[in-house]
Amino acid sequence: MTGALRWGWLLAAAPLTASALEVAAGPPTDVAVTVYRAPSRPAGSLDLDNLAGFALITEKRLLSVPAGVTRVRFEGVADGIEAESAILTGLPETVIEKNRDAHVLSPAELVAAAVGGKVVLMRTDRKTGKVQRTLATIRSDADGVVFETAQGIEALRCSGLAETFTFSSVSELRATPTLSVLVRSDRALEVPVTLAYLARGFDWTANYVATLTPDGTSMDLGAWVTLANGNGIGFPGAQTQVVAGRLNRESGEVEPFNLGGPILARCWPQGTTSDIPPPVRLQMPMQYELAEARMFKAAATPAAMMGQVAVTAGRVEQEELGDLKLYRVPERTTVASRESKQVRLLDRERIPIAILYKATVTANRESAPHPAERLLRTRNDRAHGLALPLPSGQVATFVVRGSATLLIAQAPLHDTAVDEELEIGLGTSADVGVRSVPERTTVGPEQAAGELPLLPGISRLESAQVDQVNRVEISNARASPIRFELSVQLRDGMQLIGADHPAGSRNGRPLFELTIPAGGHETLRYQTEHSRIAAR
Repeated sequence: MTGALRWGWLLAAAPLTASALEVAAGPPTDVAVTVYRAPSRPAGSLDLDNLAGFALITEKRLLSVPAGVTRVRFEGVADGIEAESAILTGLPETVIEKNRDAHVLSPAELVAAAVGGKVVLMRTDRKTGKVQRTLATIRSDADGVVFETAQGIEALRCSGLAETFTFSSVSELRATPTLSVLVRSDRALEVPVTLAYLARGFDWTANYVATLTPDGTSMDLGAWVTLANGNGIGFPGAQTQVVAGRLNRESGEVEPFNLGGPILARCWPQGTTSDIPPPVRLQMPMQYELAEARMFKAAATPAAMMGQVAVTAGRVEQEELGDLKLYRVPERTTVASRESKQVRLLDRERIPIAILYKATVTANRESAPHPAERLLRTRNDRAHGLALPLPSGQVATFVVRGSATLLIAQAPLHDTAVDEELEIGLGTSADVGVRSVPERTTVGPEQAAGELPLLPGISRLESAQVDQVNRVEISNARASPIRFELSVQLRDGMQLIGADHPAGSRNGRPLFELTIPAGGHETLRYQTEHSRIAAR
């Protein structure tokens, strides 16, 4: 595109440039929707009224323009369109300006833009069903909608009849969001064009279902991609993709995405002051409650039972997008207005797993007895039946007990790359308890006892002023032995110098791996040293 580009905000009913004709582009003949996740949203369900992700919308349309200056309307774009991001390709002529027509985002904003305009009141007699149509003018939308008819001034829903209204056919208001483009051409054209733009009010997440075998040695893992569109515009039969990873996206101040408030129907008193009826709020009809319930049902249902709510039979296909991951839905799907829906991400069976228990203690600090955490661990590789980048989301874990499948935990899952360890939290266990007790502190290197064996590669610090011995007690009330991991959190300037069990390292912290016998307990003692200044 050549020529200067500028964009602004225009009312849909605003007059056109005097020298410009107005034409409407044809409806979309093909649509692609690529949804990017909100970078700061925690794992969990999506709120259709607070979607902080965005989407790249690409539409193909047929455009016919005469010679001269023409304003082309692209009707039915997403409510949250960022007009400055719009790119129009396929048009060989000059684009002069781009505008996003506003005040068409909700019934309330449409009424506000129609003040002074004509509407048709439709009143239905509840007994006979007869509909009476009356031409009216909207005089006010503040604290209630007020009309003027041939009979005088009256408020919405004060006639005693079932009442609604529609916009007059002569109204210039358009009830769909519109992007308009001012084009200058030296000849008449009929060309296919591609409109691409960014839009707010989208998001997606992953929902996993893990079903454990009774012996706890393997699991089946199923997953869904949940798409959410908070806009008032849907995209039927769209080529759909979602992108995982953190996209570097910085922007300045933009118009807040707002679906608008309800239309107020408020009557003034016609009898005594005690006859004032409560205000009636007319909300735009929403279907997302049903969609949300369907999403929850899918997220909390075993993989074998989830086919009844799948949108497509095919699974999404993973591709590379630089350092990001792109998941392509193989079949066209409808990204409906104000709804969330799900498409299948993966199905894996008999993934080998390990169930273990863990706790983290702060060095040299006493802690009362508390339950250990229980978790499931495997590896995201081919040997374990996975080897697929797993986007962050929520995991519902079930266990099979006879003929029943029971929910045992729900936990978040972070982005897990191929060949990375995969951990799923299973909550805490009342059967495994942990207690930390400082035993003794000596001050000064000449008093250091060194009573525990030094760990490999450790040499004592000449500047050490505090030498402390600690004891951790682990009990197991279960009828079988368990694997247990103890992580020790060290403060700055502190080092672990000795222990009566071998120590490794995990995530930069000392780690002890133990086996606790059935119905038994284990005691671990470790020794640290650090300076008194660093201990503050």
